[in-house]
Amino acid sequence: MNESLFTSFITPTMMGVPIVVLIIMFPSILLPSPSRLVDNRLVSIQQWLVRLTSKQMLSIHNHKGQTWALMLMSLILFIGSTNLLGLLPHSFTPTTQLSMNLGMAIPLWAGTVAIGLRYKTKTSLAHFLPQGTPFPLIPMLVIIETISLFIQPMALAVRLTANITAGHLLIHLIGGATLALMSISTITALITFTILVLLTILEFAVALIQAYVFTLLVSLYLHDNT
Repeated sequence: MNESLFTSFITPTMMGVPIVVLIIMFPSILLPSPSRLVDNRLVSIQQWLVRLTSKQMLSIHNHKGQTWALMLMSLILFIGSTNLLGLLPHSFTPTTQLSMNLGMAIPLWAGTVAIGLRYKTKTSLAHFLPQGTPFPLIPMLVIIETISLFIQPMALAVRLTANITAGHLLIHLIGGATLALMSISTITALITFTILVLLTILEFAVALIQAYVFTLLVSLYLHDNT
């Protein structure tokens, strides 16, 4: 049972070679580039959503922070599309892998911290020691603030991994229970199937919300350092 439960989280291979790169690149097919003078409905909706999201997310940034617009929009589209990809039957969700999420979180976090240390050195270092701190508490506060700074990328990655993994496990468990109850009690099976449909709809929302939350937190880290 444990093996079948976590089978969907194993990186798929073809002839012993991981094909996760192809799976990660697949969502780009769903985001076509406009090649006509008049865009179709799909491209128009995508552009409207990108403009709406970028306007909301970049409104708090100065000019230096707004130079990250392309990075932030690419990040939210990538995470959102890969999260939705994992809801398809017999598919694989790259964002359930903690290593991949850390691979996204650490460079982005390190980039924001490096920008802060380069352009706002005094302000960035001042975060380690709040003004008016009693002298005996200075060493302890510096250690606590340093730990809280370095734990930020881990929190980003673990939050995304845990939310996506938990939803997939719930769908797997309730789906298995529905199949088992079909031969025992049809009414109970219908109830569990209704719960499964509602949970699947909820997972679509969670997939998009987690992409937005991940990108928003990166944007806030950038705002604190620019």
